[in-house]
Amino acid sequence: MAATTGSVAAATAAPAEARRQRIGFAVMAALFLVGPLVVYPVFLMKVMCFALFACAFNLLIGFGGLLSFGHAMFLGTAGYVCAHAAKVWGFPPEAAILLGTAASAALGLVTGLLAIRRQGIYFAMITLALAQMLFFFYLQAPFTHGEDGIQAVPRGRLFGFIDLANVWAMYFTVFVIFMGGFLAIYRIIHSPFGQVLKAIRENEPRAVSLGYPADRYKLLAFVLSATFSGLAGATKAIVFQLASLTDVHWSMSGEVVLMTLLGGLGTVFGPVVGALVVVSMENYLAPFGAWVTIAQGIIFVACVLLFRRGVVGELAARFGTGRRH
Repeated sequence: MAATTGSVAAATAAPAEARRQRIGFAVMAALFLVGPLVVYPVFLMKVMCFALFACAFNLLIGFGGLLSFGHAMFLGTAGYVCAHAAKVWGFPPEAAILLGTAASAALGLVTGLLAIRRQGIYFAMITLALAQMLFFFYLQAPFTHGEDGIQAVPRGRLFGFIDLANVWAMYFTVFVIFMGGFLAIYRIIHSPFGQVLKAIRENEPRAVSLGYPADRYKLLAFVLSATFSGLAGATKAIVFQLASLTDVHWSMSGEVVLMTLLGGLGTVFGPVVGALVVVSMENYLAPFGAWVTIAQGIIFVACVLLFRRGVVGELAARFGTGRRH
């Protein structure tokens, strides 16, 4: 009887949760569509790039249970490849973005094969070490121009006729890329693959005992996370017409961790909220110089102490939807 009651409650809660997520998606899309009328469009484009990056990272840690301290290598690698392809090889923006994304996917496969053999802090340290190796490679490589980075990257014409030099054309291109990436990650989370990934996160030995090849699932999650991170990095390089060492520095890996934890680990919309908060702090507190880092530290500590599930996680818990999806 109790089992039947639990099944009925779960069946009733699922449509309600899906409805809430559809409403949340509609609100998010509406805010980004109306936002440029109130806020500087370039600022919102930066938010969307980092929100996609945070969503990709959340796919790995929030649903796969794998903490990477080197995710900046995928953001930065795609940025460098995309910028070089657009400026030196003359690729159109869509081809440059796809090439940068593919480069990060390939890098994710190679580094994933090395890192996925370990778990916990060992996995995190391996990803950090690999990311630092790539940082020093990009610092010395001729095509990256060292500390100067690849500057004046041409935005070009999307599909040959959409001039991305126009800020509105660029904005809606970023909007479509972000929404497409977000929906793809959402679909992955709610697919059978996503369900198995969450089972491995909760109890890997049991998932293995049921016949699921845990390492293959984790490797695929790692590659997918790297791919979407690369998509964010390549798009960012076109938006800001720049690829620099900032995007491959270890501090960028720390920032994406902060974004994900601040918004809500393992939630659908948490990384977007976290990216908005962190990018807003960097933008509006910039005149205070080093105080930005101090403010980020204070907010992070306050979040850990007061909002253990992150902003979105706490709101979901308060309204009765606190479970991770």
